[in-house]
Amino acid sequence: MAVRVVLRRPCAADQSTFLEAVQRSRALHGPWVQAPATPRQFRAFLRRQKNPAQCGFLVCHPRTQALLGVINISEIVRGNFCSAYLGYYAFAGHERQGHMRAGLRAVIRHAFGALKLHRLEANIQPGNHASIALVRACGFDREGYSPRYLKVGGRWRDHERWATRAS
Repeated sequence: MAVRVVLRRPCAADQSTFLEAVQRSRALHGPWVQAPATPRQFRAFLRRQKNPAQCGFLVCHPRTQALLGVINISEIVRGNFCSAYLGYYAFAGHERQGHMRAGLRAVIRHAFGALKLHRLEANIQPGNHASIALVRACGFDREGYSPRYLKVGGRWRDHERWATRAS
C-alpha cells in the first residue's frame, strides 16, 4: 500500500504545533538543518512564504493532520532558468516511514506542473545519508560537490549538489 500524505501551506495557527515538533526533532535535525525554533523565527518563516520566490509546504498525515515534515521550494528564478532550491526535513517520530518521499514526489509534481519550473536542486551534507537516499529515490542525480557551501549551525559545511529536471 502506498504511503499517502497531504500537503498544505503553513499558517499562523500552526505555530505551537510546529514549534513543539521542531523541539522534539532537535536530535534528528542535528547538524543537518536549522528549523524555525522560536515564535519569532516561525513568524519570519511565514513572512518568507509570502514572497513569490518561495513556496513552502507542511507534510501532514491525511487522517490526523499531524505534522510529518516540511518541504520548501526557495529562490525560484523564472525566465530562461526556471529553477529553484529545495529544502526539507521530517519531524521526529515520522522519519523513515515514506512520508517525506510521498511529500517530495508531490512537491516535485507541483514544481514542474503548476509552478512550471524546469529544475530543482537540493544541496545535502555528505554525511546525511537519509537525505541522500530520499532524493535518489525521487529521481535526483548527483551533479557535484561544493566545499564550504552553506553555513549550518554556525559552520560552513560541504554539500553534495543533487538535481532533477522536468521531463
